[in-house]
Amino acid sequence: YSWMYSPGADEFTKYRSPLVSRYASKEMAYNFSDRKKFTTWRKLWIYLAKAEKALGLPITDAQTLEMESHAEDIDFAMAAEEERKLRHDVMAHVHTFAHCCPTAAPIIHLGATSCYVGDNTDLIMLRDGFNILLPKLARVIDRLANFAESYADLPTLGFTHYQPAQLTTVGKRACLWLQDLVMDMRNLQRARDDLRFRGVKGTTGTQASFLQLFQGDHDKVEELDRMVTEMAGFKKAYLVTGQTYSRKVDIDCLSTLASLGATVHKICTDIRLLANLKEIEEPFEKEQIGSSAMPYKRNPMRAERCCSLARHLVALMADPLQTASVQWLERTLDDSANRRISLPESFLTADIILSTLQNITEGLVVYPKVIERHIRQELPFMATENIIMAMVKAGGNRQVLRFLSEEVRPLLEPYKAKMDVKIELEL
Repeated sequence: YSWMYSPGADEFTKYRSPLVSRYASKEMAYNFSDRKKFTTWRKLWIYLAKAEKALGLPITDAQTLEMESHAEDIDFAMAAEEERKLRHDVMAHVHTFAHCCPTAAPIIHLGATSCYVGDNTDLIMLRDGFNILLPKLARVIDRLANFAESYADLPTLGFTHYQPAQLTTVGKRACLWLQDLVMDMRNLQRARDDLRFRGVKGTTGTQASFLQLFQGDHDKVEELDRMVTEMAGFKKAYLVTGQTYSRKVDIDCLSTLASLGATVHKICTDIRLLANLKEIEEPFEKEQIGSSAMPYKRNPMRAERCCSLARHLVALMADPLQTASVQWLERTLDDSANRRISLPESFLTADIILSTLQNITEGLVVYPKVIERHIRQELPFMATENIIMAMVKAGGNRQVLRFLSEEVRPLLEPYKAKMDVKIELEL
């Protein structure tokens, strides 16, 4: 355990998650850091002590002031050594906090269970994680809306089954992407706003330890829960919990991120397909290298990165589903190690794909002449639909004419490259 916090450790001699070392923003990396986690634990212990004091327990101002003065100065090496001995992360940090707060030591964590700090901190991190993601998603929507408006009138080939179909416009296609992103905005906002605080619930959700502390005064126990919830910045706490808040909350949060991952994968796949056609291209820096062997290549590496990470984000959805399904009775600890990975990784992954997608949407390059050439090549075949409709209006049978159009197609092929995009189809 001591190596985790050893200041002399060489960071390049052990595995580092690329999500932090290579991709995610500083604010999201900090949101799930040990520093944020354990200072939040200390703040929660301070909230609890202050509320218990206000409701009449024998806790002094000197004790709460001592705790507040040491809320930030965590001795991580001591905490690691304590955890090595105790095999209990919460009690390791209780002891570490108590070491620098000898006056307050007797009342730290009074009446609480480990999930008081563990689960409540997770909920704070989830809320703050959504608050980091939402502005980034809003910026992507704004940039893409500007792009859609700029190219609202530029005709381009539509594709169904990745085969040329009827015309659409470059801006209209971008609106398909925008609509999905706006749905994701709604989902993320709803997931954030639905979050509640676990609050002060005791070991099995009955608040029995706090009822004992307050000599059976139910009103004071409920007020304690309300006060601590408010101090933590939440409007409401969950009415019913076991030892933990329901792990279905994690499903709600990560499902919205997985859905965002699906959206981003679709958008970036479309961009990659259009890049192959040379119609649209993601930004390419002046000194960027497309290929180590083929200098002419302009690979869509940002879109490819988004697709790669989006698959990981979608795959992470399986973790909370499995975890929620196997929580026995009031709780089992087999959720813990999994959640340490799945919750942070989902937010870190969503963070980087949004940042990368913003970069893409701010610098999309459109090649109208290439788009025009592709339209010209397909015009003879697109005309067949108009011809059929005109013939039906003149009394023809559409089902018969449909087969005739298939026979006409080979006859049009020699003229495909010669068609002028400005030709008007006068029927």
